[in-house]
Amino acid sequence: MKDDLLSGEHATEELGNLTTFAIETRGDSFSNQLQSRLVRELTRIGFRYDAANPDLVISVGGDGTLLQAFHRYVARLGQTAFVGVHTGHLGFYADWTAQELPLLIEAIANRKYTSVIYPLLRVSVTFKDNKESANYLALNECTIRSAEGLLVSDVFIRHELFESFRGDGLCFSTPTGSTAYNKGLSGAIVHPSLESIQLTEIASINNRVYRTLGSPIILPKHHHCQVRPVDASGFNLSIDHIATLHEKVEEIECAVAKEKICFARFRPFPFWRRVRDSFIG
Repeated sequence: MKDDLLSGEHATEELGNLTTFAIETRGDSFSNQLQSRLVRELTRIGFRYDAANPDLVISVGGDGTLLQAFHRYVARLGQTAFVGVHTGHLGFYADWTAQELPLLIEAIANRKYTSVIYPLLRVSVTFKDNKESANYLALNECTIRSAEGLLVSDVFIRHELFESFRGDGLCFSTPTGSTAYNKGLSGAIVHPSLESIQLTEIASINNRVYRTLGSPIILPKHHHCQVRPVDASGFNLSIDHIATLHEKVEEIECAVAKEKICFARFRPFPFWRRVRDSFIG
């Protein structure tokens, strides 16, 4: 608790409110064996498996498995906490290794943990025919690409024109998502105590005719960003690992979401230690 607070993460102590759990697994044989062991041991000590309404979701696999768990229980973000066990390479969202499973079970049995709260990305799509908008939440990022090749769009910040973009696409990321695809685009790594989103360009065209800022932009939670098509109106959107296609798009708005995700921290694991372990070793 104290270590996370000193690291700047949003954290409040929660006691004795864990009664039900669910498990999201990568699906390989080793992860499934761990799932069976967790179900058996947690049921034995008084917890109840409830795939519909879990207090705690345990992700067994990698970061992709945690993203699947997030989207499966996105409607329960206010009632559910997440914890990750990685069964392959070190996962950025996973606190525990497979070898540490007995320690995790013991920690859960104590029914005492720290809630670490991370901000999310809200993506809203409005359409030219005024039909109902589409809304999404992302834990890592949203990418925007044209359905027809080159993305040509105007970028607004707080509804004021900022730049006209031409290139492969745009990436909007959360602070925790800043360590994912955004990092591969040379974006900054942002601490999750900063409620913000980051806009990073994907292969922009810059010459004497077309100019963009060319640098990542970090926007605070009260600054919303709008992307509006110039020619085509079809967009390929990725919401974390989920691909979507939208036609006749009027505008895509990205902003810090009101909703947040809660991770159950059974031992201190500050953000910068997580970054160091994931990328430096």
